Amino acid sequence: MEKTDAFDLDATDLALLDLLQQDASRSNLELAGLAHVSPPTCLRRVKRLQTAGLIERQVAILSPDRLAPVLGHGLEAIVEVTLDRQGAEHLEAFERRVVADEAVQQCYRVSPGPDFILHVRAADMPAYLALQQRLFTADANVRNVKAFFSVKRAKFAPRLPLEAGRR
Repeated sequence: MEKTDAFDLDATDLALLDLLQQDASRSNLELAGLAHVSPPTCLRRVKRLQTAGLIERQVAILSPDRLAPVLGHGLEAIVEVTLDRQGAEHLEAFERRVVADEAVQQCYRVSPGPDFILHVRAADMPAYLALQQRLFTADANVRNVKAFFSVKRAKFAPRLPLEAGRR
């Protein structure tokens, strides 16, 4: 996939990106109508946005509450991790290891404060303890771990605000 560093976006591109963020399952015909462009133009522009890497991927966002009767509620935690040594090679090694773990849903390198903030999910407390062992306890470079367990998700919006780009 070809990716560019700089990419010129006009109001139509931004509208298409915003509409796709709201619901990527729309048909090309519906998307074109909402963006006020012809279907061929819409298809061409969306393909161009994908090729440029501006659309990373399309996924289905599942409802944890509706799946709970089948899967259980599980545990969701925000975890702060501080390393002993913060050299680039140590940060990159820890990052590579945690992003490869399926339980880690999001990983952020942050400053100031801890070195990383992780969003993790586990089936239950024994599964979280196993995650803690393999990601944190087994790593001699991890100095401190602080986990905050979610008791309620009030908002989840994986959407980038695009209004800033509209000048």
